[in-house]
Amino acid sequence: MSISTAAARANRAVDTEGRTPEELREIVSHWGAELELAPAETIIEWAAATFGERFAITSSMGDAVLAHLASKVVPGIDVVFLDTGYHFIETIGTRDAVEATMPVNLLTITPVQTVAEQDAAYGKDLYRTDPDLCCALRKVKPLADSLASYDAWATGLRRAETKNRVIAPVIGWDAKRQKVKVSPMARWSDEQVERYIEDNGVLVNPLVYDGYPSIGCAPCTRRVGPGEDPRSGRWAGTGKTECGIHA
Repeated sequence: MSISTAAARANRAVDTEGRTPEELREIVSHWGAELELAPAETIIEWAAATFGERFAITSSMGDAVLAHLASKVVPGIDVVFLDTGYHFIETIGTRDAVEATMPVNLLTITPVQTVAEQDAAYGKDLYRTDPDLCCALRKVKPLADSLASYDAWATGLRRAETKNRVIAPVIGWDAKRQKVKVSPMARWSDEQVERYIEDNGVLVNPLVYDGYPSIGCAPCTRRVGPGEDPRSGRWAGTGKTECGIHA
């Protein structure tokens, strides 16, 4: 029996109201260990079969690997992209290319306030004076709002990216949002990502080849020098290492 068939039989059909947090936690408890060593495509197939239209993926458009994987398994899947108002033009271009070339339903989410409105309310360049608050307003809250109609969301989170992500489960419980958090690529190494991109001709943000191995908002991201940690260019000099989405 395939994972998707087993999931469909083990879980009731998803209605428009979704499942309760208790039901979702039970799914995580049952399937987390079962899928820990499964291929990424199988994990996505399971999530789509289990949650139906209440499952989406997110992408920061550093590359389109997760979107490519998901579109092969679930054509038309919702891909959520957070447009913070501070992105590099190359990141917006990668988003546009994904939407134009892949069978996905790309949803661009924006914060409640424009950058100008945020400046007026909190002072100019909040990303400099209070980066945690800026991320909370322009990333964390918009994502939480956009995921309200989903029971589960998938990320491109990988354990190899940073020591803070070493324990990221393939199927986990997002207690903050009361949802199932799926990380199909959690076990992938940098070499596996590079091989997948090469073998499948996957779109990559041009900045990756220009010294930006980890790409965030333009004001808070710098080039990384040879031998530096790939994420050292994010919030350089602030001690900040995560935006709060994966906290």
